[in-house]
Amino acid sequence: MKKILVHGALLFVFLTPSAQSEEIGCFTTTWKLIGSNHKVCVQAFDDPKVQGVSCHISQARTGGIAGAFGVAEDPSQFSIACRQVGPIIIAGKLPDEETAFSEDTSLFFKETKVKRLFDAKRNTLVYVAISRKLIEGAPANSISTVPIMPWSAK
Repeated sequence: MKKILVHGALLFVFLTPSAQSEEIGCFTTTWKLIGSNHKVCVQAFDDPKVQGVSCHISQARTGGIAGAFGVAEDPSQFSIACRQVGPIIIAGKLPDEETAFSEDTSLFFKETKVKRLFDAKRNTLVYVAISRKLIEGAPANSISTVPIMPWSAK
């Protein structure tokens, strides 16, 4: 049984080249007379190398005319929450630090990355969302942790 799980996890890793996000939904934060409204959107992604962990990211999206055409500079405002959603299966050894998810958030070289760290002492996965754009000397960031625990299906 363990051998089947390991082979299945390896197949999952090799067939999933990078994490793809799925938009869960958006809601308006500011109504705009012309163009699209300012909003906050929530996306989900599954960690491509750690089966059983999913993250949700909420991000501010700029509206107006520029937002309607997809050329607006979105603010570096976001939050992340990662949770265990099934048995955690890690294929092989995880690096100490790795990008689990990356997405461009503007045409002007801005992106949001989710880095995964492994805290071996506490047997915990640490996910940190960061923006490549500096705000007052530091990138915006948000953190979420997932302790690696047994999973019981009820």
